[in-house]
Amino acid sequence: MIIAKLAYKSLLNRRASVLLTLFTIAISVMLLLSIERVRIDAKSSFSNTISGTDLIVGARTGDIQLLLSSVFRIGHTNNGVSWKSYKYITSQRGVKWSIPISLGDSHKGQAVLGTTLDYFSHYRFAKKQNLTFNKGRPFAAINEVVLGSEVANKLGYKLNDSIVISHGMGNTSFHHHDDNPFKVVGILNPTGTPVDKTLHIPLAAIDLIHGGKASLEHEHEHEHDEDNNLVGHPKQITAFLMGFNSPLYTLQIRRNINQYKPEALLGIMPTVTLKELWEMLAIVEKILLLFSAVVVLVSLLGMLTTLLANLSQRRRELAILRSVGARPWHLFTLISIESLLTTLLGCLVGSALYYLVIFSAGGYLQSHAGISVNITMLSYYELGLIGVIMAAGFVIGLIPATRAYFYSLSDGMSIKA
Repeated sequence: MIIAKLAYKSLLNRRASVLLTLFTIAISVMLLLSIERVRIDAKSSFSNTISGTDLIVGARTGDIQLLLSSVFRIGHTNNGVSWKSYKYITSQRGVKWSIPISLGDSHKGQAVLGTTLDYFSHYRFAKKQNLTFNKGRPFAAINEVVLGSEVANKLGYKLNDSIVISHGMGNTSFHHHDDNPFKVVGILNPTGTPVDKTLHIPLAAIDLIHGGKASLEHEHEHEHDEDNNLVGHPKQITAFLMGFNSPLYTLQIRRNINQYKPEALLGIMPTVTLKELWEMLAIVEKILLLFSAVVVLVSLLGMLTTLLANLSQRRRELAILRSVGARPWHLFTLISIESLLTTLLGCLVGSALYYLVIFSAGGYLQSHAGISVNITMLSYYELGLIGVIMAAGFVIGLIPATRAYFYSLSDGMSIKA
Protein backbone atom coordinates (compact mmCIF):
# COMPACT_ATOMS: atom_id res chain seq x y z
CA MET A 1 0.00 0.00 0.00
CA ILE A 2 2.86 2.37 0.88
CA ILE A 3 4.61 1.53 -2.40
CA ALA A 4 1.42 2.23 -4.38
CA LYS A 5 1.04 5.61 -2.67
CA LEU A 6 4.69 6.38 -3.35
CA ALA A 7 4.23 5.42 -7.02
CA TYR A 8 1.25 7.78 -7.28
CA LYS A 9 3.21 10.68 -5.78
CA SER A 10 6.16 9.89 -8.02
CA LEU A 11 3.90 10.15 -11.08
CA LEU A 12 2.59 13.50 -9.87
CA ASN A 13 6.12 14.75 -9.39
CA ARG A 14 6.94 13.84 -13.01
CA ARG A 15 3.56 14.85 -14.38
CA ALA A 16 4.86 16.50 -17.56
CA SER A 17 6.49 13.38 -18.98
CA VAL A 18 3.79 11.15 -17.49
CA LEU A 19 1.01 13.18 -19.14
CA LEU A 20 2.76 12.91 -22.49
CA THR A 21 3.03 9.14 -22.15
CA LEU A 22 -0.53 8.88 -20.87
CA PHE A 23 -1.80 10.94 -23.81
CA THR A 24 0.02 8.70 -26.28
CA ILE A 25 -1.54 5.59 -24.76
CA ALA A 26 -4.98 7.26 -24.65
CA ILE A 27 -4.81 8.15 -28.34
CA SER A 28 -3.82 4.59 -29.24
CA VAL A 29 -6.65 3.13 -27.14
CA MET A 30 -9.11 5.58 -28.69
CA LEU A 31 -7.96 4.66 -32.21
CA LEU A 32 -8.06 0.94 -31.45
CA LEU A 33 -11.59 1.04 -30.01
CA SER A 34 -12.82 3.41 -32.75
CA ILE A 35 -11.38 1.28 -35.54
CA GLU A 36 -12.85 -1.86 -34.01
CA ARG A 37 -16.27 -0.22 -33.60
CA VAL A 38 -16.27 1.15 -37.13
CA ARG A 39 -15.08 -2.22 -38.48
CA ILE A 40 -17.83 -4.13 -36.71
CA ASP A 41 -20.56 -1.59 -37.48
CA ALA A 42 -19.36 -1.20 -41.08
CA LYS A 43 -19.85 -4.92 -41.54
CA SER A 44 -23.32 -4.65 -40.00
CA SER A 45 -24.25 -1.58 -42.07
CA PHE A 46 -22.88 -3.20 -45.21
CA SER A 47 -25.09 -6.19 -44.56
CA ASN A 48 -28.03 -3.88 -43.92
CA THR A 49 -27.73 -1.86 -47.14
CA ILE A 50 -30.90 -3.63 -48.12
CA SER A 51 -33.11 -5.05 -45.40
CA GLY A 52 -36.38 -6.94 -45.38
CA THR A 53 -36.03 -8.07 -49.00
CA ASP A 54 -36.26 -11.83 -49.41
CA LEU A 55 -35.25 -12.19 -53.06
CA ILE A 56 -33.64 -10.17 -55.82
CA VAL A 57 -34.41 -11.50 -59.30
CA GLY A 58 -32.57 -10.60 -62.48
CA ALA A 59 -31.04 -12.07 -65.60
CA ARG A 60 -28.84 -15.09 -64.96
CA THR A 61 -25.35 -13.81 -64.20
CA GLY A 62 -23.46 -14.24 -60.93
CA ASP A 63 -24.95 -13.75 -57.48
CA ILE A 64 -22.55 -10.95 -56.52
CA GLN A 65 -22.80 -9.28 -59.93
CA LEU A 66 -26.59 -9.15 -59.66
CA LEU A 67 -26.37 -7.76 -56.13
CA LEU A 68 -23.85 -5.08 -57.08
CA SER A 69 -25.78 -3.94 -60.13
CA SER A 70 -29.25 -3.90 -58.57
CA VAL A 71 -28.47 -2.66 -55.05
CA PHE A 72 -25.13 -0.85 -55.18
CA ARG A 73 -25.49 0.46 -58.78
CA ILE A 74 -22.05 -0.96 -59.59
CA GLY A 75 -21.54 -2.53 -62.99
CA HIS A 76 -24.41 -3.59 -65.18
CA THR A 77 -26.17 -6.67 -66.49
CA ASN A 78 -26.20 -7.51 -70.18
CA ASN A 79 -29.79 -8.76 -70.13
CA GLY A 80 -32.96 -7.88 -68.30
CA VAL A 81 -36.16 -9.54 -67.18
CA SER A 82 -39.16 -9.50 -69.49
CA TRP A 83 -42.26 -7.80 -68.13
CA LYS A 84 -44.27 -10.93 -68.85
CA SER A 85 -41.99 -13.01 -66.65
CA TYR A 86 -42.11 -10.37 -63.91
CA LYS A 87 -45.91 -10.39 -63.89
CA TYR A 88 -46.04 -14.19 -63.88
CA ILE A 89 -43.54 -14.66 -61.04
CA THR A 90 -45.00 -11.95 -58.81
CA SER A 91 -48.48 -13.41 -59.24
CA GLN A 92 -47.44 -16.65 -57.51
CA ARG A 93 -48.90 -17.63 -54.16
CA GLY A 94 -47.01 -16.33 -51.15
CA VAL A 95 -45.68 -13.15 -52.77
CA LYS A 96 -46.33 -10.28 -50.38
CA TRP A 97 -44.90 -7.42 -52.46
CA SER A 98 -42.60 -6.74 -55.38
CA ILE A 99 -40.62 -3.76 -56.65
CA PRO A 100 -39.56 -3.61 -60.30
CA ILE A 101 -36.45 -1.55 -61.03
CA SER A 102 -35.02 -0.37 -64.31
CA LEU A 103 -31.47 1.03 -64.59
CA GLY A 104 -29.34 2.28 -67.44
CA ASP A 105 -29.72 6.07 -67.36
CA SER A 106 -27.95 8.71 -65.32
CA HIS A 107 -27.86 12.40 -64.47
CA LYS A 108 -24.45 14.06 -64.06
CA GLY A 109 -22.89 10.78 -62.98
CA GLN A 110 -25.71 9.78 -60.61
CA ALA A 111 -27.80 6.67 -61.31
CA VAL A 112 -31.42 6.98 -62.42
CA LEU A 113 -33.79 4.26 -61.26
CA GLY A 114 -37.19 3.63 -62.77
CA THR A 115 -39.62 2.04 -60.33
CA THR A 116 -43.14 2.17 -58.91
CA LEU A 117 -44.68 3.68 -55.79
CA ASP A 118 -44.17 0.32 -54.06
CA TYR A 119 -40.50 1.28 -53.84
CA PHE A 120 -41.26 3.98 -51.26
CA SER A 121 -43.60 1.67 -49.36
CA HIS A 122 -41.59 -1.55 -49.17
CA TYR A 123 -37.91 -0.76 -49.65
CA ARG A 124 -36.03 -1.08 -46.35
CA PHE A 125 -32.46 -0.30 -45.29
CA ALA A 126 -30.41 -0.75 -42.10
CA LYS A 127 -32.61 -2.43 -39.49
CA LYS A 128 -35.76 -2.44 -41.63
CA GLN A 129 -36.02 1.34 -41.70
CA ASN A 130 -38.44 2.94 -44.15
CA LEU A 131 -37.50 5.55 -46.69
CA THR A 132 -38.66 8.96 -45.48
CA PHE A 133 -38.93 12.33 -47.16
CA ASN A 134 -36.98 15.37 -46.09
CA LYS A 135 -38.99 17.52 -48.48
CA GLY A 136 -41.84 16.93 -50.87
CA ARG A 137 -43.57 13.65 -51.72
CA PRO A 138 -43.35 10.56 -53.97
CA PHE A 139 -43.82 11.07 -57.70
CA ALA A 140 -47.46 11.17 -58.77
CA ALA A 141 -47.00 11.95 -62.45
CA ILE A 142 -44.83 10.53 -65.18
CA ASN A 143 -42.65 13.65 -65.47
CA GLU A 144 -41.74 13.84 -61.77
CA VAL A 145 -38.55 12.73 -60.00
CA VAL A 146 -37.58 12.00 -56.39
CA LEU A 147 -33.95 12.67 -55.47
CA GLY A 148 -31.70 10.93 -52.98
CA SER A 149 -30.25 13.24 -50.32
CA GLU A 150 -26.71 13.24 -51.72
CA VAL A 151 -27.91 14.04 -55.24
CA ALA A 152 -29.84 17.06 -53.95
CA ASN A 153 -26.97 18.30 -51.77
CA LYS A 154 -24.20 17.70 -54.27
CA LEU A 155 -25.98 19.22 -57.25
CA GLY A 156 -27.86 21.89 -55.29
CA TYR A 157 -31.37 20.89 -56.38
CA LYS A 158 -34.55 21.90 -54.63
CA LEU A 159 -38.24 21.24 -55.15
CA ASN A 160 -39.74 22.20 -58.52
CA ASP A 161 -36.35 22.34 -60.25
CA SER A 162 -36.23 20.86 -63.75
CA ILE A 163 -33.61 18.23 -64.67
CA VAL A 164 -32.73 16.30 -67.80
CA ILE A 165 -31.77 12.62 -67.77
CA SER A 166 -29.03 11.15 -69.95
CA HIS A 167 -28.71 7.71 -71.46
CA GLY A 168 -25.79 5.72 -70.06
CA MET A 169 -24.50 4.91 -66.57
CA GLY A 170 -21.95 6.81 -64.50
CA ASN A 171 -20.09 9.69 -66.10
CA THR A 172 -20.47 8.20 -69.58
CA SER A 173 -23.61 9.63 -71.16
CA PHE A 174 -24.37 8.99 -74.80
CA HIS A 175 -27.52 11.04 -75.24
CA HIS A 176 -29.38 13.69 -73.26
CA HIS A 177 -33.18 13.43 -73.19
CA ASP A 178 -33.69 17.19 -73.45
CA ASP A 179 -37.22 16.81 -74.81
CA ASN A 180 -38.40 15.08 -71.62
CA PRO A 181 -37.44 17.15 -68.57
CA PHE A 182 -38.42 16.02 -65.05
CA LYS A 183 -39.64 18.14 -62.16
CA VAL A 184 -38.25 17.52 -58.67
CA VAL A 185 -41.15 16.76 -56.31
CA GLY A 186 -39.39 14.99 -53.44
CA ILE A 187 -36.06 14.72 -51.64
CA LEU A 188 -35.38 11.72 -49.40
CA ASN A 189 -33.70 11.79 -46.01
CA PRO A 190 -30.13 10.43 -45.83
CA THR A 191 -29.84 6.66 -45.55
CA GLY A 192 -26.12 6.10 -46.01
CA THR A 193 -26.91 3.67 -48.85
CA PRO A 194 -26.83 3.93 -52.67
CA VAL A 195 -30.37 5.35 -52.42
CA ASP A 196 -28.78 8.70 -51.52
CA LYS A 197 -27.00 8.80 -54.89
CA THR A 198 -30.03 7.82 -56.96
CA LEU A 199 -32.73 9.68 -58.87
CA HIS A 200 -36.09 7.88 -58.82
CA ILE A 201 -38.58 8.25 -61.66
CA PRO A 202 -41.73 6.33 -62.65
CA LEU A 203 -41.11 3.05 -64.46
CA ALA A 204 -43.24 4.19 -67.36
CA ALA A 205 -40.97 7.20 -67.91
CA ILE A 206 -38.03 4.90 -68.68
CA ASP A 207 -39.93 3.34 -71.55
CA LEU A 208 -41.19 6.65 -72.92
CA ILE A 209 -37.84 8.44 -72.98
CA HIS A 210 -36.39 5.50 -74.89
CA GLY A 211 -38.77 5.59 -77.81
CA GLY A 212 -42.21 5.70 -76.26
CA LYS A 213 -45.20 6.77 -78.27
CA ALA A 214 -45.50 10.18 -76.64
CA SER A 215 -43.53 12.74 -74.71
CA LEU A 216 -43.83 12.91 -70.95
CA GLU A 217 -45.97 16.04 -71.04
CA HIS A 218 -48.32 14.62 -73.68
CA GLU A 219 -48.68 11.34 -71.83
CA HIS A 220 -49.33 13.19 -68.60
CA GLU A 221 -52.08 15.27 -70.15
CA HIS A 222 -54.01 12.40 -71.75
CA GLU A 223 -53.52 9.55 -69.30
CA HIS A 224 -56.38 9.06 -66.84
CA ASP A 225 -55.29 5.80 -65.21
CA GLU A 226 -52.71 6.94 -62.65
CA ASP A 227 -51.29 3.50 -61.93
CA ASN A 228 -50.89 2.70 -65.61
CA ASN A 229 -49.39 6.14 -66.13
CA LEU A 230 -46.65 5.45 -63.59
CA VAL A 231 -46.01 1.79 -64.44
CA GLY A 232 -46.81 1.57 -68.13
CA HIS A 233 -46.14 -1.60 -70.11
CA PRO A 234 -42.35 -1.90 -70.40
CA LYS A 235 -40.89 -4.70 -72.47
CA GLN A 236 -38.31 -5.53 -69.83
CA ILE A 237 -36.82 -4.36 -66.54
CA THR A 238 -33.36 -4.70 -65.01
CA ALA A 239 -34.41 -6.67 -61.92
CA PHE A 240 -37.05 -6.79 -59.22
CA LEU A 241 -37.17 -7.18 -55.44
CA MET A 242 -39.59 -9.50 -53.68
CA GLY A 243 -40.97 -10.03 -50.20
CA PHE A 244 -42.87 -13.15 -49.12
CA ASN A 245 -45.40 -14.11 -46.49
CA SER A 246 -43.23 -17.00 -45.29
CA PRO A 247 -39.61 -18.16 -45.65
CA LEU A 248 -40.94 -21.38 -47.14
CA TYR A 249 -42.32 -19.45 -50.10
CA THR A 250 -38.93 -17.76 -50.49
CA LEU A 251 -37.10 -21.05 -50.94
CA GLN A 252 -39.77 -22.55 -53.14
CA ILE A 253 -40.08 -19.62 -55.55
CA ARG A 254 -36.31 -19.13 -55.64
CA ARG A 255 -35.93 -22.70 -56.83
CA ASN A 256 -38.65 -22.19 -59.44
CA ILE A 257 -36.99 -18.97 -60.66
CA ASN A 258 -33.61 -20.63 -61.08
CA GLN A 259 -35.31 -23.40 -63.09
CA TYR A 260 -37.52 -20.99 -65.04
CA LYS A 261 -37.64 -22.19 -68.67
CA PRO A 262 -39.03 -19.23 -70.67
CA GLU A 263 -35.86 -17.22 -69.92
CA ALA A 264 -32.65 -17.55 -67.93
CA LEU A 265 -33.29 -15.88 -64.57
CA LEU A 266 -31.48 -15.85 -61.25
CA GLY A 267 -32.96 -15.37 -57.79
CA ILE A 268 -30.61 -14.47 -54.95
CA MET A 269 -31.14 -13.98 -51.24
CA PRO A 270 -29.49 -10.61 -50.51
CA THR A 271 -28.52 -11.42 -46.92
CA VAL A 272 -26.63 -14.53 -48.01
CA THR A 273 -24.97 -12.82 -50.97
CA LEU A 274 -23.96 -9.82 -48.85
CA LYS A 275 -22.24 -12.20 -46.46
CA GLU A 276 -20.36 -13.82 -49.33
CA LEU A 277 -19.32 -10.42 -50.64
CA TRP A 278 -18.04 -9.32 -47.22
CA GLU A 279 -16.00 -12.53 -46.95
CA MET A 280 -14.30 -11.52 -50.18
CA LEU A 281 -13.39 -8.22 -48.51
CA ALA A 282 -11.98 -9.92 -45.40
CA ILE A 283 -8.54 -8.54 -46.26
CA VAL A 284 -9.84 -5.09 -45.33
CA GLU A 285 -10.65 -6.34 -41.83
CA LYS A 286 -7.17 -7.79 -41.48
CA ILE A 287 -5.56 -4.53 -42.55
CA LEU A 288 -7.60 -2.57 -40.01
CA LEU A 289 -6.66 -5.01 -37.26
CA LEU A 290 -3.01 -4.76 -38.23
CA PHE A 291 -3.18 -0.97 -38.23
CA SER A 292 -4.73 -1.01 -34.76
CA ALA A 293 -2.06 -3.35 -33.43
CA VAL A 294 0.74 -1.18 -34.84
CA VAL A 295 -0.72 1.95 -33.24
CA VAL A 296 -0.87 0.27 -29.82
CA LEU A 297 2.63 -1.16 -30.20
CA VAL A 298 4.09 2.25 -31.07
CA SER A 299 2.44 3.85 -28.03
CA LEU A 300 3.77 1.13 -25.70
CA LEU A 301 7.26 1.45 -27.15
CA GLY A 302 6.96 5.19 -26.57
CA MET A 303 6.11 4.50 -22.94
CA LEU A 304 9.12 2.18 -22.65
CA THR A 305 11.40 4.86 -24.08
CA THR A 306 10.07 7.44 -21.63
CA LEU A 307 10.44 5.09 -18.65
CA LEU A 308 14.02 4.20 -19.56
CA ALA A 309 14.94 7.85 -20.09
CA ASN A 310 13.40 8.84 -16.76
CA LEU A 311 15.07 5.92 -15.04
CA SER A 312 18.53 7.33 -15.79
CA GLN A 313 17.47 10.67 -14.32
CA ARG A 314 16.01 8.99 -11.21
CA ARG A 315 19.07 6.99 -10.15
CA ARG A 316 19.79 9.37 -7.26
CA GLU A 317 16.12 9.19 -6.17
CA LEU A 318 16.27 5.39 -6.19
CA ALA A 319 19.57 5.41 -4.32
CA ILE A 320 18.04 7.58 -1.59
CA LEU A 321 15.19 5.07 -1.27
CA ARG A 322 17.78 2.30 -0.89
CA SER A 323 19.59 4.31 1.77
CA VAL A 324 16.45 4.56 3.93
CA GLY A 325 15.82 0.84 3.85
CA ALA A 326 14.15 0.03 0.51
CA ARG A 327 15.08 -3.36 -0.87
CA PRO A 328 15.74 -4.05 -4.59
CA TRP A 329 12.34 -5.72 -4.94
CA HIS A 330 10.72 -2.54 -3.53
CA LEU A 331 12.22 -0.56 -6.41
CA PHE A 332 11.13 -3.26 -8.85
CA THR A 333 7.55 -3.07 -7.53
CA LEU A 334 7.59 0.75 -7.55
CA ILE A 335 8.55 1.02 -11.23
CA SER A 336 6.11 -1.75 -12.19
CA ILE A 337 3.21 -0.04 -10.41
CA GLU A 338 4.07 3.28 -12.06
CA SER A 339 3.93 1.74 -15.55
CA LEU A 340 0.72 -0.08 -14.67
CA LEU A 341 -0.93 3.10 -13.34
CA THR A 342 0.15 5.04 -16.42
CA THR A 343 -1.31 2.36 -18.70
CA LEU A 344 -4.53 2.20 -16.66
CA LEU A 345 -5.05 5.97 -16.76
CA GLY A 346 -4.25 5.98 -20.47
CA CYS A 347 -6.88 3.30 -21.09
CA LEU A 348 -9.50 5.21 -19.07
CA VAL A 349 -8.82 8.49 -20.87
CA GLY A 350 -8.71 6.67 -24.22
CA SER A 351 -12.09 5.06 -23.55
CA ALA A 352 -13.58 8.48 -22.75
CA LEU A 353 -12.10 9.91 -25.96
CA TYR A 354 -13.50 6.93 -27.86
CA TYR A 355 -17.06 7.70 -26.75
CA LEU A 356 -16.55 11.37 -27.56
CA VAL A 357 -15.35 10.57 -31.09
CA ILE A 358 -18.11 8.04 -31.75
CA PHE A 359 -20.78 10.43 -30.48
CA SER A 360 -19.42 13.31 -32.58
CA ALA A 361 -18.81 11.37 -35.80
CA GLY A 362 -21.83 9.04 -35.68
CA GLY A 363 -24.08 11.26 -37.80
CA TYR A 364 -21.36 11.94 -40.36
CA LEU A 365 -20.55 8.25 -40.77
CA GLN A 366 -24.24 7.43 -41.21
CA SER A 367 -24.92 10.07 -43.86
CA HIS A 368 -21.63 9.94 -45.80
CA ALA A 369 -20.30 6.41 -45.38
CA GLY A 370 -23.45 4.45 -44.67
CA ILE A 371 -22.07 3.18 -41.36
CA SER A 372 -24.62 3.16 -38.55
CA VAL A 373 -22.48 3.39 -35.40
CA ASN A 374 -24.05 2.11 -32.18
CA ILE A 375 -23.09 3.88 -28.96
CA THR A 376 -23.17 1.10 -26.38
CA MET A 377 -21.22 -0.10 -23.38
CA LEU A 378 -17.88 -1.70 -24.16
CA SER A 379 -18.37 -5.29 -25.23
CA TYR A 380 -16.48 -8.21 -23.70
CA TYR A 381 -14.31 -8.24 -26.80
CA GLU A 382 -13.44 -4.54 -26.42
CA LEU A 383 -12.81 -4.99 -22.70
CA GLY A 384 -10.56 -7.89 -23.63
CA LEU A 385 -8.58 -5.59 -25.94
CA ILE A 386 -8.12 -3.12 -23.11
CA GLY A 387 -7.04 -6.00 -20.87
CA VAL A 388 -4.41 -7.00 -23.45
CA ILE A 389 -3.11 -3.41 -23.53
CA MET A 390 -2.95 -3.37 -19.73
CA ALA A 391 -1.02 -6.63 -19.70
CA ALA A 392 1.33 -5.38 -22.43
CA GLY A 393 1.90 -2.16 -20.50
CA PHE A 394 2.75 -4.15 -17.39
CA VAL A 395 5.19 -6.37 -19.31
CA ILE A 396 6.79 -3.27 -20.87
CA GLY A 397 7.20 -1.81 -17.38
CA LEU A 398 9.13 -4.89 -16.25
CA ILE A 399 12.09 -3.84 -18.40
CA PRO A 400 12.94 -0.59 -16.54
CA ALA A 401 11.82 -2.24 -13.28
CA THR A 402 14.40 -4.98 -13.78
CA ARG A 403 17.11 -2.40 -14.42
CA ALA A 404 16.12 -0.55 -11.25
CA TYR A 405 16.32 -3.82 -9.33
CA PHE A 406 20.01 -4.20 -10.14
CA TYR A 407 20.94 -0.60 -9.34
CA SER A 408 23.28 -0.48 -6.39
CA LEU A 409 23.33 2.21 -3.70
CA SER A 410 26.73 3.50 -4.85
CA ASP A 411 25.50 3.87 -8.47
CA GLY A 412 23.01 6.53 -7.46
CA MET A 413 25.12 8.30 -4.89
CA SER A 414 28.08 8.69 -7.27
CA ILE A 415 26.02 10.71 -9.76
CA LYS A 416 26.86 14.39 -9.66
CA ALA A 417 24.03 16.90 -9.32
